[in-house]
Amino acid sequence: MVGRGRKSPPRRSEAVGALETTEQVIGDPQRAVLVSLDLGRDSDSVDELALLAQSAGLTVADTVLGKRLKPDSSTFVGSGKLQEVAERVAAEQAGLVIMNHDISPAQERNMARVLGCRVIDRTSLILDIFAQRARSHEGLLQVELAQLQRLATRLVRGWTHLERQKGGIGLRGPGETQLETDRRLLGKRVKTLKERLAKVRRSHRTQRQARGRAGVLQVSLVGYTNAGKSTLFNRLTHAKAYTADQLFATLDTTTRKLYLGPEATVVLSDTVGFIRHLPHTLVAAFRATLDETRDADLLVHVVDSADPERDEQIAAVNAVLAEIGADQVPQLLVYNKVDRLPLVEAGLERDAYGTISTVRASALTGAGMEYIRQAFAEMCQSRRQVAEQSDAPIERHTEYPNGTE
Repeated sequence: MVGRGRKSPPRRSEAVGALETTEQVIGDPQRAVLVSLDLGRDSDSVDELALLAQSAGLTVADTVLGKRLKPDSSTFVGSGKLQEVAERVAAEQAGLVIMNHDISPAQERNMARVLGCRVIDRTSLILDIFAQRARSHEGLLQVELAQLQRLATRLVRGWTHLERQKGGIGLRGPGETQLETDRRLLGKRVKTLKERLAKVRRSHRTQRQARGRAGVLQVSLVGYTNAGKSTLFNRLTHAKAYTADQLFATLDTTTRKLYLGPEATVVLSDTVGFIRHLPHTLVAAFRATLDETRDADLLVHVVDSADPERDEQIAAVNAVLAEIGADQVPQLLVYNKVDRLPLVEAGLERDAYGTISTVRASALTGAGMEYIRQAFAEMCQSRRQVAEQSDAPIERHTEYPNGTE
């Protein structure tokens, strides 16, 4: 006979439930508490997370830091740190917690249950910023694809309540049928978006090939987000692209023609900025935009010279370029914002072959713009010389045994 009143050992979900607070926090959804742990390996800057939150229109109410050897499987931060976060959320009346890490759907759900507010991770925050900034038809398609691809990976665990069939008359719900329906609809929409973006890629490729046949130098601006690419683009082309001192101010690609002389025409493209640990779903979804970078004749790698982490940012940009197959495209390194460095003046440096490889400039003041134009003009001239040599008639000589003709 089974002992009456004996409780079975708590399951993992019940153990997590023991951490739940009895009072649900109802805070301002625009006030966020940031959480960042030192896990003893390469981690993202919490200051950068704060900038991302501000770019999304949020107010950073507080920041919780911690250190762990490895993430907790249930709540990522552990029960003690989670209680500290709950206290900060309640004190600040925050309605959102942003993790400076990628967390699983189960961890997100467990944390939200304890904290009584929404919990998102760094990738979700970046996707939200992209959704806010997308304006063009292409940009909207790319953002929706990235969001759906991320949702597809979170359906299985995020919707486990739909997979449990309830026994008994009148208690059998849709169960797996509902989950499979959602999966099928999601997959159908993803397929449609990929087909539409494939058409956009083909159209862009045709335009780039036409420019290439016309001998136009195709240049793409690349760099870490908020390095000043759009300001530089406007300075060189006299365009009015949107600029702001915030991360991911530019999302949609803008292209303008830059006239340098009768035989030197450049098509300059301002592309989306990169960031450390850029989500792979974004890289995949923005393939149509990134093709503009991969197929360019020259990449102008814009660097915020006043940022103390500029070397790490350069490495992060080069890592993304390698991921999309653009690491073999020639680069012109532009150290921007020299106006913030009192001991640095605008100038240029050449490599061992005499090619301009580095320029120090300020897009804000216009200092050093002539060196960038000079680099474009010299590359146009070099390409023209190569084309002339390839079109030159080939002299054919007939050799005779005695050396005479």
